[in-house]
Amino acid sequence: MKRNFKEWLNDFTDSIATYEYYTEFNIVYKNIDKLKVELNIMNSLIGSKNIEQDFDNLFKKYPEIRKCLPLLIAVRENEIKVIDEGEKLKYNFKTIDDIDLLKRFMRKTGLFDLISNHLVNNLVDYTTGVEVGLGSNGRKNRGGHLMEDVLQGYIEKAGFVKNQTYFKEMYLSDIEKKWNIDLSKLSNLGKVAKRFDYVVKTKNCIYAFETNFYSSNGSKLNETARSYKMLAEESKYIKGFAFVWVTDGLGWQGAKNNLEETFDVLDNIFNLKELEQGKLKEILK
Repeated sequence: MKRNFKEWLNDFTDSIATYEYYTEFNIVYKNIDKLKVELNIMNSLIGSKNIEQDFDNLFKKYPEIRKCLPLLIAVRENEIKVIDEGEKLKYNFKTIDDIDLLKRFMRKTGLFDLISNHLVNNLVDYTTGVEVGLGSNGRKNRGGHLMEDVLQGYIEKAGFVKNQTYFKEMYLSDIEKKWNIDLSKLSNLGKVAKRFDYVVKTKNCIYAFETNFYSSNGSKLNETARSYKMLAEESKYIKGFAFVWVTDGLGWQGAKNNLEETFDVLDNIFNLKELEQGKLKEILK
């Protein structure tokens, strides 16, 4: 019986978030621990009445403090490039030893003011908050990983074993080599290095899975739907191979036309409710 797209779309959920989705404190603490010594050394400058001279003296004694400076302005990279009065400057905080340039950085970023005027009491506590903020930028990626984890759980519930009968993050070329199957239709004769989230091997077929979750709309959704429609159409002509797409999220409400086009040509497209109903066990034979 052919499914109704509107009814299928209405079953989409608004969230799959776990507590860790919002903030991964283990990552926050790990990143802070790497710089805790340097940050505590910098704490000696808090409330300084002669901040530039005190920083100069501190750097001469402990040049390793340079490593923690980018994080004070919410940057995780070791290299920062800026345009300063028409001059292009590059700060490499692994190697920089130009104290005048460093003081210029501290002065113009406002860090001297932040530290000397006692606007913060402890730089370890301050950068912990900075790390929490930086970590929020990774929620989109964590959302994708959450969906992968959900799918993995259902694959295992269906009786498949990791690295024996199912495999994570597998390239087309690896699938071809492992099971001696020609997938050149999907890779544009080997020109595209396509990777699937999961590959499940049954007695009669190789199932290649893609999964994603979109809580908000965007141009990426239309692009994804179009590319998966192409995968679906080309997969039909490969014996012993099937493409499966598991997707969900209310973001699709704003891109439903392209999603419906893929729905119409791909039988193996499922939402989370269908996984709960045991659809994987039905198709993985």
